[in-house]
Amino acid sequence: MPSSPHYHGHRQRLKERFGKTGSESLADYEVLEMFLYLIIPRGDTKPIAKALLDRFGTIGALIEADAHLIQEIDGVGPAISHAFKVHQALAQRQLKQQVIKKPIFSNWEKVLDYCHAHMTYNMREQLRLLFLNKRNQLIAAEVQQTGTVDHTPSYPREIIKRALDLGASALIMVHNHPSGDPTPSQSDIDITRQTNAAAQALGVILHDHIIIGKDCHVSLKALGIL
Repeated sequence: MPSSPHYHGHRQRLKERFGKTGSESLADYEVLEMFLYLIIPRGDTKPIAKALLDRFGTIGALIEADAHLIQEIDGVGPAISHAFKVHQALAQRQLKQQVIKKPIFSNWEKVLDYCHAHMTYNMREQLRLLFLNKRNQLIAAEVQQTGTVDHTPSYPREIIKRALDLGASALIMVHNHPSGDPTPSQSDIDITRQTNAAAQALGVILHDHIIIGKDCHVSLKALGIL
């Protein structure tokens, strides 16, 4: 009789390790291997898992990557890239549910986790707005603009109009720097001050402007700019 494929025993051993000790005892590529088991019922998924990490560096960057980039890896087709996008959507919804309709400043770390999950690995700049009620509860989180690799068009009038449409008393601006360096540009500083002036004129508070980098962020309020 033909022998079993070499990966058969490996799959079982990996599942047993995961069942006994959880993911803490596994390398990132091994966790990816098991995720790929759900899509590839037969075959050695280790080479694909390692190739994905070699290409994207981290699991976070992989999950955030565009589907067409994921499919550039040998052995990766639409089913796998789709599975990663579904996983991303589930994770983002979980994080949003942890912060929506809750006081934002007593839940600040989870708010930052939510922003990082949506924006850290985005290859284009994106302006996201967090709208708050009088109790500083988060009532909406929306993408206002998406730009290029190093610029997002921002329009203070539109930002404040949206706040008024939602009945928001305050807001926080958040945008990412795909370069990974969250240092604010002069344009970032200017648009923050312009938006703050427009907000004050209509009784809306701009609490902060957060710039998301790679595993870090900068607060323009903490820098004394706002």
